Amino acid sequence: MRRMHISQVQSGDVLGSDIYGIKGQRLLHKGTKLTSSYLSLLWMKRIDYVYIDDKYTHDIQPYCSLQPAVRKKAVSMIHDTITKLLDKRSVTGIAMLPCSGIQYQQAAQEIVDNLMTQEHLLIPLSDLVLPEGHLFHHAINVATIAGIIGMAKGYSADKLLDLGVGALLFDIGMSQIPASLWNKRGKLTETELALIQEHTVKGFEILRRQRDISLLSAHCALQHHERYDGSGYPRQLKKDDIHEYAQIVGLADTYAALTSTRSYRKRYSPQEAAEYLAGSGNTLFDHELVQLFFKHVPIYPIASVVVLNSGETAVVAETFSDTPLYPIVRVIKNPYGETIESPYEIDLRTEVRTTIVEVLS
Repeated sequence: MRRMHISQVQSGDVLGSDIYGIKGQRLLHKGTKLTSSYLSLLWMKRIDYVYIDDKYTHDIQPYCSLQPAVRKKAVSMIHDTITKLLDKRSVTGIAMLPCSGIQYQQAAQEIVDNLMTQEHLLIPLSDLVLPEGHLFHHAINVATIAGIIGMAKGYSADKLLDLGVGALLFDIGMSQIPASLWNKRGKLTETELALIQEHTVKGFEILRRQRDISLLSAHCALQHHERYDGSGYPRQLKKDDIHEYAQIVGLADTYAALTSTRSYRKRYSPQEAAEYLAGSGNTLFDHELVQLFFKHVPIYPIASVVVLNSGETAVVAETFSDTPLYPIVRVIKNPYGETIESPYEIDLRTEVRTTIVEVLS
């Protein structure tokens, strides 16, 4: 299959993967032949990208880190948690989570268990996140990234669980911030920025009072905006003064946010986000953590459509953690934009004269 922007999809194209809604419910099934009505639905839901199946790329399958049932359950829990907290925002005092700490532990454990069944420790984020539901899906993406990094670091089961719970609930303090500020277009005023930044402390206060949620998990909420050079908030902590769980969650949050659509900006491509993070080592984030991250995030995700320096259009067929800039690509169009009836593959690790110059999807 290939990943395509919705503007490039035509009636008659066949979906290569399911499309899910805000609460994780399935909107359209894999294998659905898209009609003008379906395309209008996707536009209305502000879905930017879909996977399309065709005879040229049928065997190209992106990695799936989370099974749909696991993602749906976790998204539903975070959705219900945030919406219920929003209802209580005007109540005086510190809000309490609507679910028990054990339930959040179970959700985090299911994500970790699912990741452990994967052959590849790679980070294939959901490409079908709805902008109006980004807070719910974003938490799952951050927990997925954090879990993979924790596994790569060799964390014990207990550490993975604390990290997972912290990653699921790291942004819970946003539920106590005026919703008008979440998606404001344009620059925030100093007063508005100060209000937004309060979500770290508010989230920490909620989590530290919750039974069966560890204080280390709560620190993911408090410290995920602290930065290695001391430029973060709320306490301008530096280097090892920032707990490693919070550093991991902060890095995961930054990448997942950059590669997701927001009301005030377009999403970054994985390449643009990678360039941003590559320059952040020992400034925003610990250099060794950034390097570990790059071993497990595909710079050119499988099924993405790229343009080669030859002018040909290709689909990324396989990626490698040790050479992320040099995947195997399948050429599907010649330099004139004409579809090739007999696509062929190029291994960019060995064909050194061929390079990727643009990502179309």
